[in-house]
Order: sequence, then C-alpha cells, then structure tokens
Amino acid sequence: MAHTFYELNIWKKGHELLIEVYKVTAKYPPTEKYGLSNDTRRSGNSIIANIAEAHGRYFFADKVRVLYIARGEVEEIRSHLRVAESLSYISNEKFQWFDQEYEGLAKGISSYIASLEQQSQNQHD
Repeated sequence: MAHTFYELNIWKKGHELLIEVYKVTAKYPPTEKYGLSNDTRRSGNSIIANIAEAHGRYFFADKVRVLYIARGEVEEIRSHLRVAESLSYISNEKFQWFDQEYEGLAKGISSYIASLEQQSQNQHD
C-alpha cells in the first residue's frame, strides 16, 4: 500500500506522461498557447491531481468518485492529442505512442478502482 500519492504507479505513469505532454506542447504554434496547448496540459495535470486527491480521501466512495474523474480526464487528453495530430502539431507516431500510454493509464486507474471497491467489500463482509 502506498503511503504517499507519488508512490502510486498510476500517479508515476501520469506524471511521466505529463512531462512528455509539456515537451510536445512547447512546440505547438504560439497561437495555441491559450488554446490547445493549455487545454492539453490542464487535462494532464488534472489526471495526476485527481489521483493525488483520491489518495487523500478517507472514504472508499470518495476515492472512487475522484478516480472516475481522473479516468475521464485521460479520455479528454487523448482527444486533445488527436486534434493536435490532425493539425500536424505532433506526428502520427507520437500520437500513437501517447494514445497507447494513456489507454494503459486508464486501465491502471480502472484496476485501482476495482481494487478499492474490493477492499471496501471486504471491510463490509
């Protein structure tokens, strides 16, 4: 069991991906500074922030609710990255890499949710 949020594998993965997002969005056209670049970064930050928040929640239902939000943010960033690829801000290869990595992160979040729900069930038995 992780003692801090940054020990969670899903947080580590989200953080690693966020650093890559910052690197690629830094190369977007200047006109996207307050548009797609900002939106993509915000989604990536929200993923790890919600994972951290969930870790700090006491009740299982609260943890799970916030993790569902994080999972939704994963889908949002995947959408932003697809738009960036469509506009040729990132290569198809880079988009495919991000898409697979974020899909894996979504699965990791789902597994963590299932684990928390199982723990909750076990406490009620």
